[in-house]
Amino acid sequence: MPSFRLATLALIAALGALASTTASAQSTVKISGYLDLGVYRDTSGTWNVGTIQRSNLAFSGSEDLGGGLKATFKLSTRMDLDTGASEGAGNKPFFHGESTVGLAGNLGSVRLGRALDAIWAQDWEFDPWYNFDRVASPAWDLWHYNYPSDPLANNGSAEYGRLNNGVFYDSPTIDGVTLHLSGSPERRTGDTKRATAGSLNYSKDGNAAMLSYGKNSARATDVFLGLKGTIDALALMGAYNVSETAAGSKATAVTLSAQYTLGSNTFNFGVGQVKVDDTIAQRNLGLGVVHALSKRTSVYVDAAAKHYAGTDGNKAAYGVGISHSF
Repeated sequence: MPSFRLATLALIAALGALASTTASAQSTVKISGYLDLGVYRDTSGTWNVGTIQRSNLAFSGSEDLGGGLKATFKLSTRMDLDTGASEGAGNKPFFHGESTVGLAGNLGSVRLGRALDAIWAQDWEFDPWYNFDRVASPAWDLWHYNYPSDPLANNGSAEYGRLNNGVFYDSPTIDGVTLHLSGSPERRTGDTKRATAGSLNYSKDGNAAMLSYGKNSARATDVFLGLKGTIDALALMGAYNVSETAAGSKATAVTLSAQYTLGSNTFNFGVGQVKVDDTIAQRNLGLGVVHALSKRTSVYVDAAAKHYAGTDGNKAAYGVGISHSF
């Protein structure tokens, strides 16, 4: 299987290189990615060398069809750099991040396939770590607590973020306002409804707002409200999220965060909690600093204190890492 995956990537890269040299100027193919690796101590006290943020490799492109219309595609795989293995190998699909083809024009874009649903694709703007850091980000642990976007997407197990067999619409931006919709026309064995989600967003001049609602194929629901304001180099963020299972268990998460940029350094702070029914299930405090070595490469330090229901005291997590985008 690893050799097959390597052959697949090599074939895609070769096709991309061929397309870029033989296609007309109206066609583009891009290879991009984000690589992250660090040394960290998790809340169980175990030291790890591994991905703190999420590493991915993506192939994307478009073709100008004329009349303001273009065809698009994206294939994105995720990997664990410490071993070179696919993220969640044997459980998650190889193109775990995204596998879509679509059309884009003056009225917006439509994609078909597997991708982040309308909620998860937009919430990153309301967390200093972009809901992207497993050590320090309160959002990573607390948001969408009872809401897997697709309960069956990973070979029958739950996926928190992406939707299989999906249709995804992103509207054009009008004075900072966008509409995002996602859903699936399929009802697989085990589904009790067709998944749907929508998000209305505003983002302009460093200020942002988001209101979204979704119901997954197991009838779990999610309501998310995010706000962000920027004053010079300081950004303040807040999020309120309610997710509820079909059986009626309700999780209410609240996070407050700040991000301050000083030269090549970015300082992150976040605090939050999630209450499940009548019990505070978890409280998080996260701190971090990112130092940009260049436009593409950064080193960072993260630390967090996490308190879980039924335990005494806080559990500490901390680590250092390096990331590179291309």
